[in-house]
Amino acid sequence: MSQGFDYDLVIIGAGVGGHGAALHAVKCGLKTAIVEAGVMGGTCVNRGCIPSKALLAASGRVRELRDSHHLKTLGIQLGGISFDRETIANHADNTVSKLRGELVNSLKRLNVDVIQGWGKLAGSQKVVVETANGEKTITAKDIMLAPGSVPWVPPGIEVDGKTVFTSDHAIKLDWLPQWIAIIGSGYIGLEFADIYTALGSEVTMIEALDRLMPTFDPDIAKQAQRVLIAPRDIETRVGVLAAKVTPGAPVVIELMDPKTKEVVEVLEVDACLVATGRIPATKNLGLESVGAETDRRGFLPVNDAMQLLAGGEPVPHVWAIGDAMGKMMLAHAASAQGVAVIENICGRPRTIDYRSIPAAAFTHPEMSFVGLTEPAAQELGKEEGFEVAAVRTYFKGNSKAIAEGETDGIAKVIYRKDTGEILGVHIFGYHAADLIQEAANAIANRESVNELAFSVHTHPTLSEVLDEAYKRAATV
Repeated sequence: MSQGFDYDLVIIGAGVGGHGAALHAVKCGLKTAIVEAGVMGGTCVNRGCIPSKALLAASGRVRELRDSHHLKTLGIQLGGISFDRETIANHADNTVSKLRGELVNSLKRLNVDVIQGWGKLAGSQKVVVETANGEKTITAKDIMLAPGSVPWVPPGIEVDGKTVFTSDHAIKLDWLPQWIAIIGSGYIGLEFADIYTALGSEVTMIEALDRLMPTFDPDIAKQAQRVLIAPRDIETRVGVLAAKVTPGAPVVIELMDPKTKEVVEVLEVDACLVATGRIPATKNLGLESVGAETDRRGFLPVNDAMQLLAGGEPVPHVWAIGDAMGKMMLAHAASAQGVAVIENICGRPRTIDYRSIPAAAFTHPEMSFVGLTEPAAQELGKEEGFEVAAVRTYFKGNSKAIAEGETDGIAKVIYRKDTGEILGVHIFGYHAADLIQEAANAIANRESVNELAFSVHTHPTLSEVLDEAYKRAATV
């Protein structure tokens, strides 16, 4: 341990990023403490990835068992299917409790000190923790900020946690509204639309931009709309703002034209989920004690090594990771950042290759991507002087997908024409979230379709949709 300090490392925030950093720090011989004001595990374990996937797993089974046409094609006939909302909600809650317990136990086994309270900087190597028993000051050679994020609620929307709520409330599945509006068509909005429609709710999806799923590659968004939106009890409103949302029975939503600022429609629904993204939880972190401040959006400014910046210069011994720095607001990105910071602290320089970090929406079927969309790749090609090409393969021609009766899907590979280097891969289809990892590894290694075309994929598996794409793209 560094002499003169209580710890080698103090981490503020015990989400997935902070937890992963603590584990790696101990492995590297650093005496570590982690400070958490709320429950251990942060957003991912308690209010995000884990409970939402548990709900998706249960609701997905309901959807599958109610799809009598699909089952009949496999030679299966079932009677009536029913479900218990409370038991589904308990499944999510029990999953959270189990994983949170494992997280806490892993820290205990490695002798990481867990300090309950609100932690904030009191200098570049000092942290003040506001505990239930008063303030506690601890010192550390290095400090890592990992405070995470919270749901963003736009102006004009009143949240009561009952009829108008964010994903933090929705994961509890306290009730099933007959008609629910979902504001936003990103990951959160799509996943909850999947859950609610599977369990019998009607959904109206509201998107402020001029098309649904605006952050997804256009080809994937088109396929997803055909499969996830059109055949289900989902209405859509695009190019309008939810200017005012008033809780109650019913919930009243005023939709406004963003150009004219006129109210163009008023909806009266049973409930409203606000899925408009997340903002960094960076207030009251003591940034002023080291001369640092957030950017205009509230994110912590950092350099490529993830050192906190003040006036454009690194603050000695202070680092930041996760949602609060705003690079990629994903749990696995935060975990990778935490590990990279520990490596930098230990004198082994490491940065993050954000292009190779995959992401997924766990709808039925799933959507996943890594790297650039085709429009972004084309823009990069113009800037750097190379041509971009893309190939598409379809699940309907894949042997495993045909055997499973899951032929809705597409894989799209975007690459440089000159070198064959993969720039982005986008998949919509059965097990897309698992399939994307192969592409992520290829992008991390800057591999070419010309090399990947000779790789061998197990037959019959879904991975052959990528094998076929590489072979179509290869020029040798």
